[in-house]
Amino acid sequence: MFITLAGFIAGSVIGAWHFDFWLNDMPSLPAISLAESTGLGFLGAWAVQIAAFAFIIWLTFYIAKKRKPPRMAELPTENGWKRIFRGAWPILIAAVVLAVLNAITLLTRGSPWGITSAFALWGSQISQGMGIDVASWYYWSRDGMEEQLTQSVFLDSTSVMNFGLVTGAFIASAAGGLFALKKIPFKTALASLIGGLLMGYGARLAFGCNIGAYFSGIASFSVHGWVWAVMALLGTYTALWIMPWFGLKVPKPNDKSC
Repeated sequence: MFITLAGFIAGSVIGAWHFDFWLNDMPSLPAISLAESTGLGFLGAWAVQIAAFAFIIWLTFYIAKKRKPPRMAELPTENGWKRIFRGAWPILIAAVVLAVLNAITLLTRGSPWGITSAFALWGSQISQGMGIDVASWYYWSRDGMEEQLTQSVFLDSTSVMNFGLVTGAFIASAAGGLFALKKIPFKTALASLIGGLLMGYGARLAFGCNIGAYFSGIASFSVHGWVWAVMALLGTYTALWIMPWFGLKVPKPNDKSC
């Protein structure tokens, strides 16, 4: 994961460097909102998305019943009040908490939850310290964003949230007995680096990762969130196909668990 994070930051910087080409030199569509661009309104857009989610849930259970894939492995957990601090939460409770916290984030920040823009900032500040003129890139010349390059990362709300996210995840994994440093094969390290680079680059072009582009995109009724979801499914299928090249195991139908 540390290798993936380093690759993610590097890929974000490269994506910021190429941002002008993808945004201004390539064909593009205007922003499309299910609520404001279709006449559905916010209530109508919400109803359409809820119906889409219901269909996806039904389709998932239907395919699972037909294909009988291996179940997800059980995560270690505790019973009673100890479960709040150690081990996995019930998925429904975790989902509700996540949704509520995302709404609070929108109210306090004035923008949906995001993660990867901070990686571009961190990497660009490092690059700037190495003498690279990142301030001249189109990505940082938009809407006064160049100011972020000269400010402390602690003045960037996304960076501060990321620090809290990483710290909280570390505490939770350590409390649950899941955190461990261990040696990994070279192919695994290479896959982690390549995956991180691709995620960082793609996140800049897609205006976010599975949080900023997908989760927050759909939550704010942006059509690009749904486009992201379709392409992510295709990308995941492709990744499962090439995983064995890096010595990584792909789940099989006769496995007891994933």
